Formats: sequence, C-alpha cells, structure tokens
Amino acid sequence: MDIRGWRNKEALLRALYALFLGQVVSFLMAIMGFTASFIAELGVDTPLTLSFFSYLALALVYGSILLYRRQKLRVPWYWYVLLGFVDVQGNYLVNKAFEYSSITSVTLLDCWTVAWVIILTWYFLGTRYSLWQFCGAALCITGLGLVLISDAGVGSGGGSKPLLGDLLVIGGTFFFAISNVGEEFCVKKKDRVEVVSMIGLFGTLVSVCQIAIMERKTLESVQWSAEIILTFAGYAFASFMFYTLVPFVLQVDWLYYLSFAIVVVGLVIYSKTEKDPVSIPALENRNVPYQVLGEEGVESRNETIAS
Repeated sequence: MDIRGWRNKEALLRALYALFLGQVVSFLMAIMGFTASFIAELGVDTPLTLSFFSYLALALVYGSILLYRRQKLRVPWYWYVLLGFVDVQGNYLVNKAFEYSSITSVTLLDCWTVAWVIILTWYFLGTRYSLWQFCGAALCITGLGLVLISDAGVGSGGGSKPLLGDLLVIGGTFFFAISNVGEEFCVKKKDRVEVVSMIGLFGTLVSVCQIAIMERKTLESVQWSAEIILTFAGYAFASFMFYTLVPFVLQVDWLYYLSFAIVVVGLVIYSKTEKDPVSIPALENRNVPYQVLGEEGVESRNETIAS
C-alpha cells in the first residue's frame, strides 16, 4: 500500500471514529434529556441538585487521578472557577426548561450551543470557518427559529409555558458555549484530566452554594422514592460519561455540521408530526339519537312511563 492509500485509510478511520464518538455523545445527551424531563414530570423541581451529583462524581474520579500525579495546576485556579460557574448555570437553565417546555423543543434548542461556540471561537480564539460551515450553521439556526415560532403560539408547542422554556434553553446554551470554548482552549493547551477534574470540583462547590440558597426548601419537601433516586442516578451516570467524552470531540469538523443539520431537520419533522391532531368525524354528521337532559327530559320520560 502506497503512502496516499495509507493516508486515505487513516482519514476514513478518523472520520468513522468521529462519527461513532459523536453518536455516543448524542445518545448520552438523549439520556440526560429524558431523565431531566422525567424528573420534571414527577414534580421534583431541583435542577441544581440534578447536576450536582455529576460534578461530584467528576471531582472524585478525576480529582483522585490528579492527586495521584502530584502535579501543580497548569491553568490558574480562578479560570476553573469561572468555567465551573458558567457550566452550572448552563445545566441549571436547561434542566429548569423541562418544567415549562416539551422535551422535543428543549433537545432541539439545546443545539444553539453550536451557534454560540462559532461566534465565541471566531472572536476570542481566532478560529476560521469555511463558507460551507457557515451555511450549514445558518441552516440549522433557521430550523431552530421555526421551533421558537411554533412554541410562541403558531404551532401550539407542548408544555405549560413553552416560550419561557425555550428562552431558558437559549440562555443555558450561551453558558454552555462559554464553558465549551474555555474547556476546548484548556484541553488543547494543557491537560484533559486536570480540566475535567477542576470543572467537577468547582462545579460541585458552586452547586452546593446555589442549592443552599435556591433549593433547600424544595429538597426538604421531596418525597424520595426508588423511582426518583434511580432517575437521578441515570442522569448522573450519563452526564459523567458526557463530560468524559466531550474533550475528545471538541475538534470542529464538517461531518459534525452535516450530522447536526440532519438531526435538526429530523426533529423538526417529528415535532410537527407529533402536534398534528388526529381527525375525528364530527358528531353532527352522524345520525345518532339523543335525549334532552334536565327537567324537560325528566317530565317527558315520566309521561311516557305513565302512558
């Protein structure tokens, strides 16, 4: 095999690896979305506590590895405080959105993170994107805009307050984008284990502070059951694996935009089909006898019996 053939094979393997890793990450995101939505349906309003266990697991596992290495931090600690803070806010807003909007809308609008990342990496990191990449991102954003229009009332989006939920998701994706850009910069320049462990550590500390202020009374009123505990555990596991794999897929590639566009189009079609009412023949078109209710109906029935 010549050098050109080897390079083509290597490029194909890298593309397949990226696609596989992307599908795994997408599956983990789906589990996180499902469990967060299920928790909201159970009436447990604890979005901060839901992500707290994920940060704690990251801090314990990767923090132990970092301590075993006995090396100094390669990035100043205050940068990790910022990353941990914005990441917690992103998780809080997106998890909170499940209380007001449908899981379809939240999952779709969660992809706004890509738009924010493009803007932030272009401005702060000097990343240059091709025209096709911008066109792909614009197509995706157009699809996401249709979701906002639908949930604003045109398509009667699901959820108690769908537009509020959508706005919470978009706000959460902005924080996620800041976290992802900062994480990408640190991973490329420094150590992946250090980055993940520090996000876990400071994410845990920030979560504890906010839980004490915002969710303490709610936690006291929660009727804990095996179902709720297992759902929390499922979210924590999926989120832990998500944070573990994300550093490997932070490299932007055209295949990502292609798969992202396909997913968005598919979810928009699914969302539209899901909201279409089933046609039921009108009752007035049927020759169905009916009886008048009330005093008039009772009197007529008594006269019939008497006769």
